[in-house]
Amino acid sequence: MDDMGGLAYQISTWILPALTAITLHEAAHGFVAWHLGDDTAKRLGRVTFNPLRHVDPFGTVILPAMLLLASGGRLMFGFAKPVPVDFRRLNRPRRDMVLVAAAGPGINIAMAVCAAVGLALIPALPGPALEWLGFNFLNAVWLNVLLAVFNMLPLPPLDGGRVAVGLLPRAIAVPLSRLEPYGFLIILAVVFVLPMLGHGLGVDLGVMQWLVVGPTTWVVQLIFSLVGLS
Repeated sequence: MDDMGGLAYQISTWILPALTAITLHEAAHGFVAWHLGDDTAKRLGRVTFNPLRHVDPFGTVILPAMLLLASGGRLMFGFAKPVPVDFRRLNRPRRDMVLVAAAGPGINIAMAVCAAVGLALIPALPGPALEWLGFNFLNAVWLNVLLAVFNMLPLPPLDGGRVAVGLLPRAIAVPLSRLEPYGFLIILAVVFVLPMLGHGLGVDLGVMQWLVVGPTTWVVQLIFSLVGLS
């Protein structure tokens, strides 16, 4: 019972950070697209802070819950419903695609900084729930930075892939854009299949460790140092 209570406590400190990180990430895409000429997301009600409009039942609820339970609260991975954007309707499609894509990771970094400031201010606040609030802020920093770094990997349909397609010369951008239908399968293979295969072969194939976890740790430490946290 104590173990289950501890796990429930851990999960409770991830729910709000996860919902706010995902909701504002997706809403930011739609908001920027709307202001750059495409109101598709706005018309479909996706430019909103209501998390229910962005939740994917499997990717946002079932998959993260399964991973949290299976790992004892140490691992979480998930995704929301992509915000629909018609890039042809943007004022300057190639440039604006970059801005729309970068908006999601950008808002995550901004939220991470805000959460770090909240964490730094906690010792000055009274109340018995400070530990729980502190874990929420701490998890918000890590989750938002992780979401930003992961999404900026240069592989469509991730945000970084769309930024790369918008910035690279067409000779490289066009072949890269053609990977989009297979991008999710590639991500699943890199996140789950490669490490399992490497474990069986006795080889470290944890590519995500140096592509995502390492940069995430560095950015989190930078944010903490900026707000005066060790």
